[in-house]
Amino acid sequence: MLKHFIAAFLAVVLVLMVPLNGNAYSNEKHDWFFKRSKDHQPATTESEFIELLKKYNGFFIGDTSEKNLYLTFDNGYENGYTKQVLDVLKEKKVPAAFFVTGHYLKDQPELVQRMVKEGHIVGNHSWHHPDLTTVSNDRLKEELQKVEEAYRKLTGRDDMMFLRPPRGVFSERTLALSEQEGYINVFWSLAYMDWMTDQQKGSDYAYRNIMKQVHPGAIMLLHTVSKDNAEALARVIDDLRKQGYTFKSLNTLVADENLLGANKIGQGNLQPLD
Repeated sequence: MLKHFIAAFLAVVLVLMVPLNGNAYSNEKHDWFFKRSKDHQPATTESEFIELLKKYNGFFIGDTSEKNLYLTFDNGYENGYTKQVLDVLKEKKVPAAFFVTGHYLKDQPELVQRMVKEGHIVGNHSWHHPDLTTVSNDRLKEELQKVEEAYRKLTGRDDMMFLRPPRGVFSERTLALSEQEGYINVFWSLAYMDWMTDQQKGSDYAYRNIMKQVHPGAIMLLHTVSKDNAEALARVIDDLRKQGYTFKSLNTLVADENLLGANKIGQGNLQPLD
């Protein structure tokens, strides 16, 4: 019995501690979690998550003392609404980041080219959208590099630097390895279940879910598969601007907050969860 227990324990250790360039990084799986904003106070997350993001230069929120917002979309597949979203962003002169998969790059090259042409960021969402904590170091690198290569061939650009881990699943190992690959991991501080295409409840529902969670420095995660989001977006932008918010690019966030230096991300009223 003891022999089997020891064997099982060592197996867990081997799974959780993975060597990377001579260092052992924990591969303990984390599902991204945040406590939603109430009364427009900054969203919060686990103190462990905050420390890991600081260590590996990732972020989920901007400077909470400034009324800036960062609009991001995850694009795993096309459901017919991205054009409408892009039309609104163009009309309102709002920058956004679109995190794309390999499938999206192959299936919707014209939309990706339009994103770039109109000044938006195209980020990496992996090639096959796997749980990155379950793949090897080499497979993880391949997942990121294949998206980079396809994006480069399609657009002629070599500026992909932001990563959104599929499903928000991560570990210290995935953060460390993706950082070594040149990526900044971007999580979020505002989101709701908008990706359920068979459970759309109307643009007013989307509008209310977004507006009640808004807070200074929010990184907003939306999905372009949502009909509700596409129809609510213009109203959301207009009303948030009336409240004094400014929409900015993730590139501006990195530059303004000196992410790779002083790391001001999350300053202000941000507190980790107890």
